[in-house]
This record gives sequence, structure tokens and C-alpha cells, in this order.
Amino acid sequence: MATLVLTAVGTALGGPIGGSIGTLIGSQIDGALSKPSDREGPRLTELQVTTSSYGSPIGRHFGKMRVAGTIIWATDLKESRERSGGGKGSPSTVTYSYSSSFAVALASRPISRIGRIWADGNLLRGAADDLKVGGAMRLYTGTGDQQPDPLIAAAEGAQSSAFRGFAYCVFEDLQLADFGNRIPALTFEVFADEGEVSLAQLVAPAGSDIKVARTLSSLKGFSDNGGSLAENLSAIDRIYPLTSNTADDRLTIGDANPESEPELILPAPIVDQQGESFGGISGKSERFRADSSQVPAGLRYYDVERDYQVGLQRAGGKANAGRSRIIEFPGALYATSAKQLADGAAERAAWSQDRLAYRIAQIDPRLSPGQIVSVPHKPGKWRIDAWEWRENGLELELQRVPQRKSAAIATSPGRSLTPTDNVATPTVLHAFELPWNGAGYGDQRQVFAAASSSSSGWTGAALYADIKGSLSPIGETGSRRSITGKMIAPLPPGPSCIVDRETLLTVELLSQDFAVESRSLEDLAQGANRAVVGKEVIQFANVEHLGGSHWQLSHLLRGRGGTEHEAQLGAVIEAPFVLLDENPIAIDPAQLGDASAIAAIGLADADPLVASIASPGITQRPLAPVHPKAKIMQDGSLALQWIRRARGAWSWPADVEVPLAEQVESYEIGLGSPDLPLTRWQSPISSLTIEASAFNNLRAQYLGEPIWVRQIGTYARSLPLLLTTIH
Repeated sequence: MATLVLTAVGTALGGPIGGSIGTLIGSQIDGALSKPSDREGPRLTELQVTTSSYGSPIGRHFGKMRVAGTIIWATDLKESRERSGGGKGSPSTVTYSYSSSFAVALASRPISRIGRIWADGNLLRGAADDLKVGGAMRLYTGTGDQQPDPLIAAAEGAQSSAFRGFAYCVFEDLQLADFGNRIPALTFEVFADEGEVSLAQLVAPAGSDIKVARTLSSLKGFSDNGGSLAENLSAIDRIYPLTSNTADDRLTIGDANPESEPELILPAPIVDQQGESFGGISGKSERFRADSSQVPAGLRYYDVERDYQVGLQRAGGKANAGRSRIIEFPGALYATSAKQLADGAAERAAWSQDRLAYRIAQIDPRLSPGQIVSVPHKPGKWRIDAWEWRENGLELELQRVPQRKSAAIATSPGRSLTPTDNVATPTVLHAFELPWNGAGYGDQRQVFAAASSSSSGWTGAALYADIKGSLSPIGETGSRRSITGKMIAPLPPGPSCIVDRETLLTVELLSQDFAVESRSLEDLAQGANRAVVGKEVIQFANVEHLGGSHWQLSHLLRGRGGTEHEAQLGAVIEAPFVLLDENPIAIDPAQLGDASAIAAIGLADADPLVASIASPGITQRPLAPVHPKAKIMQDGSLALQWIRRARGAWSWPADVEVPLAEQVESYEIGLGSPDLPLTRWQSPISSLTIEASAFNNLRAQYLGEPIWVRQIGTYARSLPLLLTTIH
């Protein structure tokens, strides 16, 4: 008897059609009839990880899939050491890092490309083809003429293989710090073919004698991990029903449930007077068994929208009592397509319980197993499952098929904790020295590095002291970005002694996810909302968002930290803006040494980014004196007075003199240009009296010249304060 078992490809077809399927594929297989009722198909595994076991099958992948691969070559871990510090008697620090080079086989047939790569569940490579850690990756797509990888060839010499016909990738010096200094568990998004999976490519190893007339619509990916061709087609048949037939010694695989109406109408059944044969006396006999336990309850699959994690869609959208069979399908689908396929499988299983034994007298070559026909005086479509040519007629076994396919209904894939794919962007670096804040010792430079980037994908950068072109490591930034930007309108000069309520400071922040907020004047008194604009330290109270990354700051306190001379100059367009919060990195003075610049290099930086240290020496430079007084006394002498300030003493408590902050108190008073004074005096106190005769001589020689004072500090002199002009 000729029999079509739709869940197997190796079925032998008897009768006049012949036995070509047996020679093309193999022995008769009827796995679906003997499987347990709870599960159908190869069990889906949760996402596997890369292995290196001998004998592991390397799969054939179709469409796009997430696969583990097999490590086929690796080097020992490579240790790198980096020493930092050790200057001026401080201890040095040695940092160890490890990397590895290895190759991973991905597929045993050529592929088009790879997309994302996951390492220990986190993204190692994003959709933009960017590695999230240091190292390099090269892909070999499995062509027949691909050459050996240069790294493998250098290590193995003449014994190196090009692995032609196998798709594989090579990681060179992959940094392992984020993975516990070991090779992580890797999975790869493989794009073997563009578009949907082709059944013709899947059966290609069986030879050219197979004709495929069946599309696998909405199937985005499928993996053959070493099973037989019959097993793979059996898995596909459960949700994409297949039919097979032979003609001209060729096997044709088609759609067992076509949408088109039947082309053939069976003739009327013939009568058997004995009534004991196939179909009874009338020549037809219908059997219907309503068994809901045979109807699949749902479909498990790999969900494309959930990073190929296992998903489940239930037929009808809900669980039904008495139905526990779940179809396990090792393919990649979208949730909406999976729901439609689950509904279709359940509908076919329900309709297939309606069977008909039918006997006819005519022999028609078109009436072969798998053919869709209509039956006189019977509604719907029927498929020929088997036929046998007997002396009293041609006996057909028919099975009811659904009238139409299930409709696609938008379905949610469900929640999934998928890692964020942040693209690494280049580093932006600002380096500057700030006035001493009063904490610790005032004899060391307070240098800060404000490293940032235009996106949250930036993972930080390594910092180096640039000493005459030689880079010395001084630490890392971490992944926190400093809030930086630039001026998009010039900042005019302004007062440094009162709140500037007129000036508007307009900035463009580096990233659109950066933000600043308004604070009260009381908060400003506690140090809130400090920023460096050019070289001036300011504070701002009010903030207005202008849209995008543009912000307007107002109610300014100018010239903070002794930078009032910069407030008198203002700032030009594109002057840097850096918010002085906790994000800028304080650089250890012992590691920095006498460096005049800082360099940074991050994951997306091809070369080190070097930033000169702005305002060098400002930490150790005394503040300029204030409140100048000049008075010509009755005896004709000139009395000069001023009030000193101290580095780090930013509050002025009543009745308490600020600390000196220098080894000795000393002042330089000069006449003319501070850079090239005409004459000068020195005083240990904050006053000086020029005798009448000397003052008269100055009047005679230097009329109109300025007299100024500056404090002599331990490490530097302050900026000058104008006391008076000779007149």
C-alpha cells in the first residue's frame, strides 16, 4: 500500500509511482507516530555557549540564528604589566591585564556575515560592528578560496589551516578584564543568508534529484546541528506541512496545505455488494475521532525580537484544558509569525481527525499521495494520504485539511532582559588646574581631567601624563562621563563681586542626555553649580533648556576661586564648558610630576587624545590682594594699603583673620609694567609708605605710571593689584 507519512521524508511510495524516495533519502521513517504526546520535535535548548570539545558537530545555519560555535584554535593567556606612580618617593603601582587570541568555528557552510556577539550574556560586539572591549576580530565566511588567518599562520607555520568551507572568526588580543581573565562564553548572531530560509538550500546535500516547491514564509532562521536530513525535514513539517511525490525519478517536496482550491474532484465511489472491503458497501466510509489531546497547545521557538531566546506562543492565545502537547521547533521566528504557525498546527491537527476511506474505479496519474482533492457531496478540502490498487478498484485514504490558513494577528513577544547595545564613541578630554580648595595641603597641584563622550556607549579611557611627548600611565577615568560642552555665544566681561543678573551664558552640551539644573543662591554659597568656562570658574543659579543639547544659564557668580581677572576678560565662542561636580577625575600629583598635558585613549580612539593643562600653576599661586587704598599724607608721603587673601580660604568669618597659607608674608610693590617694573619695593606687611622726597622724584620722572602690589608666595607671585597712578 502506498502511504504518505508527512512527518518523515524517507517514506516509501509503492504502486505504480515507484520507489525513488528510498534511493534518494533512506529507509522508511515514521517518527511522529511513535513519539510521546507531550513533546513534538527536537527539544529546544536554552542558548548554548561556545565549547572546544573534540567531535562537536559544527552546524549548518540558514537565514539568521544565534549560535555558539566551537573553539578550534587558541593561544595561552597573554599577560601585560603597566607601572604607574613611584615619583617623589611615593610607592609605584603595577597593574596586570590579560588577553587571549583564539578562533571560533561558526558554520560548516558559507555565511554572509555576523552581527552581534554576546559574551557571558552581555554584548561583546554590537549591531554597529563595534567591539565593546579592546582587541580585534576578523571574520572568514567559509568560501572555498579563503586564506589562512595571518595570526594562526604565524603561530602554526606550515601546519596552519585555512578552514575552507567553514565560517569562523578570529579574536586577536581580546581583553579579558571584563570576563574574570578567562575566555568568556560566546554566542554569535550569524547571518547565513539574506531573507527567509530556503528549503531548497536545506535539502541541497541530498543531491540535485530533489525539487522543492515549498516556501517557508516568515521563517527567519534554522540550524542543522548534525541531525539527518529526514529529522530536519520532520521538524519543519510540524509547522510547515510538507508533501512529497515522485515523477521522472525525481522527488518533489511541496506544500501539504496549499491555499488554492483543489484542482481535482474525485469521481463517485463504486459500490461493493459484499460490503466487507475497503469503504464498505457504498464505497466510502468516514471516521471522525475528536481527541483534543492530539491537538498541540503551543509552539516553542527562538524569538528574534528577544535576542533569539526561547519563546512560547499558545494556539488560540491561551492554555486549554486537556491539551499539553508542545511543538518544539528549532527555528527563529517573530512572535506574530510563531502565533500564526501555532494556530495553524492546532487547526490542522483538529481537522486531520476527520478521515475518509474512498474507493473509485478510475486510474488517474494525478491522484497521488499528497494531492489535495474535493469529494462529491462533501465540504472542504481533502488530502490523499495513501492509496492501493486492488482488483475491485483504487482505494484511497483521505484526510481533511483546513479550508484556509490562519490569519496573522499582531502578538507581543513578551518581556526580555536584553543587554543595551551602546555604541562606543570617541573620547573628549579637558585638563585643567584649579585653585586650592582648602582641603589637604596647598603645596601640590590640583589637576583634573574631565573625560567625556557624546553617547552613553563610552566605557571610559586610560589616562597618561604627557611629559615632553613621553606617556606615563596615571590611571583610568571609569565609565562616568563629565558634563562638558562649549559656548555657542560669547560671554562678555562681568563683575565678580555681585550676582550678575544681566548676563546670559549659552552653552551646547556634548551629549543630548546631559542636563544641568537650577539651584538656589543658598546652594551656590555651599559650592553648587560650579563650572569652568574657558579659564574662569563661575557659578549659575537659573537654568533654561533651549531644546536639544542647548542650555541657557543665568544669575551668575563670576570669577570664583580667585579667577576674577578672567571674568574681566570674558570668554569667546566655543570656549570649553566643564561642570565641576564629582565626575572630573583628580590626578595624583605624584604620578603627574611636571607634566604639562594629559593624554587619554578609549575604546573608540585610534590615537591618544592630548589635552594641555589649562591654568597651570593656579593651585600654588597666591590670590591677588584686594581693597587698595592710596593716600597722600600731610607731609607729602604716599601711604599705600591693601588686604591680603589666602589660597583655600573662601569664607570670610567675622573678626577672624584668614590663614596665611604661605611660608612667610611678603609683598612686592612695583612701578610701571608688572612684567618689567621701573622700580620696586618689598614689604612684610600689607602696607607701604613712600617718603615725600622719593614720591616727588617719582612724580617728576614717572607721571601717569601705575603703582601695583602682588603677594610673594612660597611657589609663585600673585597677579598684581592696581593701587594708584602717579599724578
